[in-house]
Amino acid sequence: MVGIISIVLGIAFRDMNVSFLVGWAFAVAASANLPALLLTLFWKKTTARGIVASILTGIIASVTLIMLSPDMWARYGLNPATAPMPINQPGIVSIPLSFIVLAGVSLLTAKKQQGAAA
Repeated sequence: MVGIISIVLGIAFRDMNVSFLVGWAFAVAASANLPALLLTLFWKKTTARGIVASILTGIIASVTLIMLSPDMWARYGLNPATAPMPINQPGIVSIPLSFIVLAGVSLLTAKKQQGAAA
């Protein structure tokens, strides 16, 4: 199934610059993984539910923003100047959003400490 999806996407984006597509791949990967990795290592309040929410938010937000970007708008045959997302690389929005979701969900799902330990 992954191979079929890759072939279809390769055909659909055959005219696009490969380095630009690699930038999109890194933006999606960073949006999904960077907050989970960093906060798991450096923030003790990180929860599993926060990580799952962060990963899903990062993937969905970055792919959605890519689909609404000026380059994709032009690919749809529309005027790129009217694209809902004014920039082509989503990381500037999706990575901070993923951090915020992870922190928020982790704080909301944190277990209450049983008593005060010294």
